[in-house]
Amino acid sequence: MIALFILLIHCIETLAYSTRISGARVGFIASALSLFNLMVIVSRMANMVQQPFTGSLLDVAPLDNRLDFVESQFRVIIGAASVGTILGILLLPTFVAVFSRAILHLRMEKGSVIGLFWKRLKLSYIRRMILLFRSVSPGDIRSIDFRDIPKSLFFTNMVVTAVYTIGVLSALYAALLAPDRASTAIMASGLVNGIATILLVLFVDPKISLTADEVGKTPGSYMRLRNMTAMMVLARFSGTLLAQILFIPGAYYVAWLTKYIFLF
Repeated sequence: MIALFILLIHCIETLAYSTRISGARVGFIASALSLFNLMVIVSRMANMVQQPFTGSLLDVAPLDNRLDFVESQFRVIIGAASVGTILGILLLPTFVAVFSRAILHLRMEKGSVIGLFWKRLKLSYIRRMILLFRSVSPGDIRSIDFRDIPKSLFFTNMVVTAVYTIGVLSALYAALLAPDRASTAIMASGLVNGIATILLVLFVDPKISLTADEVGKTPGSYMRLRNMTAMMVLARFSGTLLAQILFIPGAYYVAWLTKYIFLF
């Protein structure tokens, strides 16, 4: 159940990258950003919903090997994040087409997201969405060119994704490492995820948005946006793999940090 939540969250966040390509295709970047923000809010809300369920794993863990039990369960959850990201990558071409039409329909509804979903979530429209299904092809992969994409952006998004993936999990595990400061450690998860979100907004999103704005104004800008989007989703997947490595060190860091928070 928890792993399924995490899988869906990371799938949605990966698919959110397709909204900028869709906006560039139909020429409505600002409308695409509204869909992007909607998907981010949905994923963040889903993440908040799953947190109490994840925390319940500490309550049901056997007393004789709590650390090993919780670690194994949390690594499965991190693995679900990787699977969800892969699923999102495979569905990117489909949702580029879906969001392109959604952006046009959003303009027909005069910006009403509720109206968009109310009128378009009908059986006939769902059938049309199914007909738009197209997975990533070998040709799509061969057409990707990373040479003009800054590598620093790749590594920044990878690290931010890793921190965001383990933020809650490392804080919960830190509560087991420092039981006398368990509440402090658990509440630190919001601080960790907040820092990851700020880094994303400061260093990643502006550069992608700038590339999206250049589409139609600069020759080759659409392909550059497409290449950058491919790089960013691969960075997300790499970040979920990096999360497996950073999970335990992150927990020890949070446990160490709580000693100084506790002094205040």
